[in-house]
Amino acid sequence: MLFTFASMDTNLIITIAIIIVGIFLFVRNYFSIDTTSIIIMALFIVAGVLSPEEGFSGFNHPATLTLACMFVVSAGVFKSGILDGLSDKIIKLAKIHYSIALVVFCVIAALFSAFINDSAVVALLLPIALTVCRETNISPGKLLMPISFAALFGGTCTLIGTSTNILVSSYAEKYGVEGFGMFEFSKPAFCLLIIGFLYLFFVSPLLLPKQKGKTRGLTKEAEKYITEIKVKEKASDIGKAIEDSKLTKDFKVQILSITRNGEVEYNVDPLGTIAQGDIIKVIVPPEVLTKLREGKDYSLQGELDGTLSEVTDDEKNVYEVIIPFGSNLSGKSLVEMNFRNRYNASVLAIRQRGEVRFNKLSEVKLAEGDMLLVLCSKTNLDLLINNDLAVLLSEHKKRKTDYKKAIPAILIAMGVVLAATFNLTSILISSMMGALLLVVTSTLKPKEAYEAVEWKVIFMMAGVLSMGTALEKTGGAEKIAVFIQETLGNYSANITLSALFLITFLSTNVLSSKAAAALMTPIVISLAAAMQVSERPFLIAVMFACSLTFMTPVSYPTNTMVYAPGNYKFKDFLRVGTPLNIIIWIAASFIIPYFFPF
Repeated sequence: MLFTFASMDTNLIITIAIIIVGIFLFVRNYFSIDTTSIIIMALFIVAGVLSPEEGFSGFNHPATLTLACMFVVSAGVFKSGILDGLSDKIIKLAKIHYSIALVVFCVIAALFSAFINDSAVVALLLPIALTVCRETNISPGKLLMPISFAALFGGTCTLIGTSTNILVSSYAEKYGVEGFGMFEFSKPAFCLLIIGFLYLFFVSPLLLPKQKGKTRGLTKEAEKYITEIKVKEKASDIGKAIEDSKLTKDFKVQILSITRNGEVEYNVDPLGTIAQGDIIKVIVPPEVLTKLREGKDYSLQGELDGTLSEVTDDEKNVYEVIIPFGSNLSGKSLVEMNFRNRYNASVLAIRQRGEVRFNKLSEVKLAEGDMLLVLCSKTNLDLLINNDLAVLLSEHKKRKTDYKKAIPAILIAMGVVLAATFNLTSILISSMMGALLLVVTSTLKPKEAYEAVEWKVIFMMAGVLSMGTALEKTGGAEKIAVFIQETLGNYSANITLSALFLITFLSTNVLSSKAAAALMTPIVISLAAAMQVSERPFLIAVMFACSLTFMTPVSYPTNTMVYAPGNYKFKDFLRVGTPLNIIIWIAASFIIPYFFPF
């Protein structure tokens, strides 16, 4: 059989065309992932492929509702501060040696991610890991990528470990296939986790970015920022040679250029003098920026074209923060959100995709994973953090555990897991009851529960589900399944599973994991029916392949989160992640059929 347009009806052709457009938008990143997902859903409805009821059905899909409830359950555990109580012990152990730090952080990341949203786990561990890096000679680049990868391995071990697992299981139930139990696929997932950990502990340290020279935690070449400072009137350095100035001798900054009377001089002469009004572009670590701001000689250039010299609030300080997954700052510029006035804070520098930006910061479109150097008071910093807009990286400060909330939160979370594990009810019902109990017991306020839901993910889930629905309705899933069967007809089911795993994880490194899962799930269900074999090994392969993606920093939110703090380059993920993905692909091709025969 030839899979040609001649063999397809109009609706199927339109469906494939819309999916191709969607893939193009995902790859080009013209819009945020959730916006692209809703565009795809809208195109299916407008084109008549799906009715409005079918198009919007993703919003009341069990996977979407379960995920929303699990966000609330996770928030109840995190906001209680119970997990912060472990931070001192983690830091104490990790400071002994790099190898111990690597093991401790990876094990904790995997353990927590099996039951709690992996992005939230990495957001919790990031400042703790950077504190260890600051107080030891460990480069953040040697620690943060393994933490992200470990969280991905942990997420595959349970049904609630990742949204992808929930999506695939719920999708299967919708099409008459029995859903998965809480720990049904934990054995093969744990085998892959062990293989992955062996790689992370013994191979990845050889491939991760090497330290360059002496480091002092974050105050090192990889963690420095570029910004501009202006020489104030009557500054003590006016008239002094650059090499004899306080700027060079006391603050030890690296000068990149000096702008004087509108002219920029890049070849700075150490014997040249400093004049009033000079704008000096420098590479400077955060703590030095704070000292410069507190002094009387220089003012810092902010995200707007003016200086910050008018800021006199003694409580203001310079902080490193990162934009986490789901933050409302993502996709907007500083000027669009009126950042300076709304939060009484100024952004001095932005590290985005490995590049440090310092010019026209107000126009930069922020993205998840961006690092910001923010000048603000502790009160306004807490406002950013408590609203889940940013995660503090400059330091780790343990929150006080509120046991009146912590104990109910832990008991409710355990109840959610146990109820689903022993089949007392579905994961949807147990998570819904858990979310309600957190509010009823005042462990979470209703407002906190609403804010805990990452609506960006919910809209993305609802949107991408329309792709699978359209493929199923138009017969595309069945046609693609038959095409795959006939193409691989001379090979065993094991080879077919291996090929599907490869296709899925390669797709996920380009698309989002949810989009890849929504596309592949109906296809593998149809393929199993055509081959007259069990759907379960294929569905598990899709789950694992969508979650275990290590090759790019944009393949999974946790990879994006560690990209800037680890000062990684795109090629670092390719160098470390590609061999790991190949190893996991080969291992999964044997391990999944062993535990789930065809």
